[in-house]
Amino acid sequence: LLHAMPLKTRVTELLGVEHPIIMGGMTGVGTPELAAAVSNAGGLGIIAIHNAGSPEEGRKWIRRLKLLTNKPFGVNLTILPSMGPPPPYKEYALAIIEEGVKIVETAGSSPKTFVQLFKKAGLITIHKCVSIRHALSAERYGVDIISLDGFECAGHPGEEDIGNFVLQAKGAMALSKPYVCSGGVGTGKQLAAALALGADGVNCGTRFCATKECNWPDSFKQRMVESSETDTVMMLRRLQNTCRVFRNKVAEEVEEIELEKGANFEFSDVSHLVTGKRGREAEKKGDADGGIWSAGQVVGVIDSIPTCEEVIRGMVKEAETTIRSRLTSLVVHQSKL
Repeated sequence: LLHAMPLKTRVTELLGVEHPIIMGGMTGVGTPELAAAVSNAGGLGIIAIHNAGSPEEGRKWIRRLKLLTNKPFGVNLTILPSMGPPPPYKEYALAIIEEGVKIVETAGSSPKTFVQLFKKAGLITIHKCVSIRHALSAERYGVDIISLDGFECAGHPGEEDIGNFVLQAKGAMALSKPYVCSGGVGTGKQLAAALALGADGVNCGTRFCATKECNWPDSFKQRMVESSETDTVMMLRRLQNTCRVFRNKVAEEVEEIELEKGANFEFSDVSHLVTGKRGREAEKKGDADGGIWSAGQVVGVIDSIPTCEEVIRGMVKEAETTIRSRLTSLVVHQSKL
């Protein structure tokens, strides 16, 4: 395997990890096995506790993760508006604290209450936001690390459509806490670019879905390898609840309905197509066109299905080469006359 010199940043120091690469919390794929593979490779693996189904099962997941890795890991708590009664967020938060988790990632609605709860218990907190405005609020609540999530990302990119070339540069101007570049990242050159823009690391989601350890079927992974950066769909835009998903038959059907209905579009027009239940069935059958699945524009730079260790080592090695060879070679020393 390629051996790279570790990159030392505020984020690696704070989290106690070897490499400034985080696997963000993800619905469905964010399992103890995938998180452990990332942590064991020197990154920070994160499980999404709601994947476990209940706070009690969440505790079991945390314990399982501790058996699979002795390296730092994190747990994600995503707070989203829900159709019916809300999930037991408080109980999930207490499970995270009582099980001795050291690092927590929050995402979704204003994290103030939970961040204060986690800070009081001595946890390191990462908060994922899609705008500088929200990042500044998170800093005021005492968050330790901002995960600054650009328009390229899978899942929920928000409604402001700011790509990472501007978002990360603005982060350097506006934020005082360390931040990581999230959304669209899958190569070492991008890691070097993120560090150049002012970030102290990167957060990858889709890239870790196209690995041997991910629980997605091979058919999904193969589709990612074959696809280009244009193969994602921004659905539910008209409902101000935009989701970036992989461009398959179901996603295209949703896109058509949304276009057709225009201003009269309602969630009920597509709810039968986008349910999580349908997505899980498609995963079980290995049918990449059977349901909706999240993927970021980074699918355009994914051309293989390596292990998590190969992803991380390859990225760090490429970043190091980019910084040492390419970038330094561009700086010309002028001789003084």
